[in-house]
Amino acid sequence: MIDRLLGRAELKERIEELEEEKRHLERRAEAEEERRSDAVADRQRAEERVNELEHRIESLEERLDRTEGEEEESIEFRRVSDLRSSRLTDALGRFRAVESDDPEGLLTAFVPDEDAVPSSVAEWFGDRTALVRRAAPAVVIADDTGAVSAALTPPIEPAPFDRWDDEFRLDDSWFRPTGRVAFALVRSDTFALGVYEGDERVEFEGFTSDVKEAHSKGGFSQGRFERRREGQIDDHLKKATAALAGLDDRDPDAAPPIDRTIVVGERSVLGEVREHADVTDVSDATGKPRDALDDAFRDFWMTRIRAI
Repeated sequence: MIDRLLGRAELKERIEELEEEKRHLERRAEAEEERRSDAVADRQRAEERVNELEHRIESLEERLDRTEGEEEESIEFRRVSDLRSSRLTDALGRFRAVESDDPEGLLTAFVPDEDAVPSSVAEWFGDRTALVRRAAPAVVIADDTGAVSAALTPPIEPAPFDRWDDEFRLDDSWFRPTGRVAFALVRSDTFALGVYEGDERVEFEGFTSDVKEAHSKGGFSQGRFERRREGQIDDHLKKATAALAGLDDRDPDAAPPIDRTIVVGERSVLGEVREHADVTDVSDATGKPRDALDDAFRDFWMTRIRAI
């Protein structure tokens, strides 16, 4: 009665209401926290499962790569030969002698790299296509009986092609010097240029330049030495470039025109003379100009034949 008189009863009722509301909110907060905890736990479990699956996938991919690698490594060429001169001429003659009564009995294709195998080649070689990729760039030949199956890597690469025909397409210009060919060797201190009619050299020009050897000392003298050496190389390459440019300026009445210019030499200097060449290649031939040119010429006109 006193509580009612003093208004305490209403306050107590209000307190009880508020406490009940507080407990309700606390229960809601606890439930929400549990849901959040469950969500976090679910997310963590999902992330763990994703990581587990990613690791499993990586493991399986590694196993697949190893399996494919082992399969490709287990397939080997039946024979590999490096041929030049008369032996190459003989081998090409044998391939060219193969003929088919079927107008689509013999396959010839040029595969420029491992990622450019024509469908006709892949369909015919099947599992052995791995060998074709390894041989690229190469001229691939095969007959529909399986008697002939080889990849030839010629000195001169033709444009990509593939065809079934009654004979193999093996142009002599891919494998041998034909017509009138200018062949040059360019190094940072050596230049040699020959004009050939077939295998016979009919003209020669060559020279060496005084280029300092590598300097082992450091400091200012090292920088000065390098600048001097680079200047000597630049002078040498200017003379070499002038000699190659002179091939285009020849009087056609005085000398027959050049059908093709091939330049080989050090990789670091080939870029300086590339514009004057139809074909360039790296060569490690060294020595006096004439001897070095003979070695470079012989090495360049070599064909690797792989029996598939």
